[in-house]
Amino acid sequence: MIPASFIADLLARIDVVDLIDGFVPLKKAGANYAACCPFHSEKTPSFTVSPTKQFYHCFGCGASGNAIGFVMQYQGLDFVEGVHQLANRLGLTVPDDNQGPGHKQATRGKIAALTEVMAQAAEFYRRQLDKSSSAQLYLQDRGINQETIARYGLGYAPKGNGLKSVFPDYKDPQLQVAGLVIENESGRLYDRFRERIIFPIKNTKGETIAFGGRILDTGEPKYLNSPETPLFEKRRELFGLPEARQALREHHQALVVEGYMDVIALARHGIGNALATLGTATTLIQVQKLLRQADTVLFCFDGDEAGRKAAWRALDNALPALVDHKLIKFVFLPSGEDPDSYINAHGAANFQRLLHEAMPLSDFLINELASRTPPESAEGRAALLQAVKPLLQRVQAPALRLQLVKQLALKSSFSQVEVERLCELSSFKERGPARSPRQALSLTRTLLRLCLQDLNLLHQIPLQLLDNSAEGEALRTLHHAAREQDDDHAASLSYPLLLEKLRGTELCALVEQQASTQLQQNLGEDELAAEFNSALQKLEENAQGKSWLVLQEKAQKFGVSGLTAAEKATYLQLISSGRHKHETPAG
Repeated sequence: MIPASFIADLLARIDVVDLIDGFVPLKKAGANYAACCPFHSEKTPSFTVSPTKQFYHCFGCGASGNAIGFVMQYQGLDFVEGVHQLANRLGLTVPDDNQGPGHKQATRGKIAALTEVMAQAAEFYRRQLDKSSSAQLYLQDRGINQETIARYGLGYAPKGNGLKSVFPDYKDPQLQVAGLVIENESGRLYDRFRERIIFPIKNTKGETIAFGGRILDTGEPKYLNSPETPLFEKRRELFGLPEARQALREHHQALVVEGYMDVIALARHGIGNALATLGTATTLIQVQKLLRQADTVLFCFDGDEAGRKAAWRALDNALPALVDHKLIKFVFLPSGEDPDSYINAHGAANFQRLLHEAMPLSDFLINELASRTPPESAEGRAALLQAVKPLLQRVQAPALRLQLVKQLALKSSFSQVEVERLCELSSFKERGPARSPRQALSLTRTLLRLCLQDLNLLHQIPLQLLDNSAEGEALRTLHHAAREQDDDHAASLSYPLLLEKLRGTELCALVEQQASTQLQQNLGEDELAAEFNSALQKLEENAQGKSWLVLQEKAQKFGVSGLTAAEKATYLQLISSGRHKHETPAG
């Protein structure tokens, strides 16, 4: 766990303008900086970066956040990876609350040593490919040119123990930990990869963390992968990710296939956004990683029974990751074909046509279940709902789950309400508490917008007078965050730090939305103070108006004598001030 104090220090040190300018050239635009958005295609710049707020926002696609959010979104990293990326940029060491400094330093040293070992092995395999005519002939027969070989860093593992020429101490335990050398039962050491085409598997930083090896001739196994190591967990990684990153940004679409050669064949035909799983079913972690980098994820499988089973496993594992603004689709090739064979036989245009005709996840889910339990009978319709029940319960995307329920209602002849009841679907919470009337909501929205321009104003907000709108809840949360930061005696609450405190909550999007308006219109100091004081006055008047209505109703029902002493004093005060003349609170 990364300490919150380190996150605060990191955000205080990093300059979001310098950071983003290193990836996307920025131009001065008034008080802010602008560029064409790196997260969607556009010709007119709508991507704005605020040096004062240390915040970016695209008025085209809505992408927004702080420095950590930018590297996560731009480079497809998770939160921990994003923090490490920024820390490395500043020369900082990321601490861990759960480990002592000695343990952390030793772990970092081991990881660095293993990374260097893998880099040396990758370079050895690349050099060996140049020396092997049989390996080069194999790649030529598969249509793989030198440009593609260089792009993916392909290599060749010769027969025998070739790594002895790279590592003088062949008994070094690190070679076994890295998965390069194996010790048999008799204690003899030998290279894991021999007489195989080598496919380097890289992490998001482009470092080689594992290898895949394909045998040149017949033999088993056809493909051999590195074992799991401190560098490599196959359920987390995807082959070809660093090479596909630019295409992912351009097309906002990721294509997931099953083999290394599929990825390479597609890239050779101009389809550079393909990635491959590593010999296992697609995992939830891999789906989450893909959805951070693309708006649409396409899974491409053989159309036979094995392919459909693999597709179903991918669907099953992807359900918890589904979000309403992202798409997951499935492409099924003719039986006996894989992406490599299909694109070589039919060309890129026909393959692209299949991608355009991809089946949405919702259709695949319902059609596949309906084929297993045909809903032509009462028993079949009941069985269909029982089969889909555990799947629907794992879908956390409200709009998509609602659409699935409606489709199932049509398919099963149940009503929508009956589907929800029989599948025991709990209702999604509304985004934020129940909203107050529109007039009060506009007032709390104004206060939220003003406080986001100057976070110091949060301390002046009378929390007891706020309504129960989403904006009112946001103000309470921000006030608590500011007070908590003060109690920690740390750096004062900044906007980037505020976003970190809200990351993953329902309020984060609301706060980003309100803050984005200030990138275009920012009030001067005097104007800000005047508008804030006016809003506070209206808030107090609203509270008085509500108090009057409550007291008036009670006085009419029980008489003035039915009021408590405190209520009677307030009632008389409101009458004397003329407040009772207002029928409803002002907004």
